[in-house]
Amino acid sequence: MAPLVAPQQHTPRQHVLPQEHTRREYGVQRHAVGRSLVDGELFDRLVSFLEHEDRMERPLAERVMDQALAFLAMTARRGDVPLSPSKTVDPGWHAFILHSREYADWCRRNAGRFIHHHPYKGQQLRDGGAIRRTVEAIEEAGFAVDHELWGTAAECNPPTCCGDGPCR
Repeated sequence: MAPLVAPQQHTPRQHVLPQEHTRREYGVQRHAVGRSLVDGELFDRLVSFLEHEDRMERPLAERVMDQALAFLAMTARRGDVPLSPSKTVDPGWHAFILHSREYADWCRRNAGRFIHHHPYKGQQLRDGGAIRRTVEAIEEAGFAVDHELWGTAAECNPPTCCGDGPCR
């Protein structure tokens, strides 16, 4: 499946959480993309890592990394709400963490602190409610959401797929 958002020019940015919405083809409101939060060279390295380590096809790896970056931007901004990546988006966060210097620098510039990864056993934070809360926060910040990667696509049939877990 092709990425939902066309690739854009990559430029290094600092504190770039989007505020304005734009309209694109598809007749759907489209927003900024997570990949805009890192420079193109780093984005390509992170995507290549997902390709090789997680055996993802490049188009999927690009989508996963884009959503992981949007998730991290929201984690940086919204410390008041527990947010959680979907099982499909989480490998993008792992890939970034393993590029530790770049990740630590990004966290310092964008969050003012290191964003730690605290895995939870079972479905403690990765239930339908947590995923929906995360998706809503990402959308409210002006980022495009790839609903298929979050388990919130229209073809989702609760309770079998409702953001990685049962609907709550």
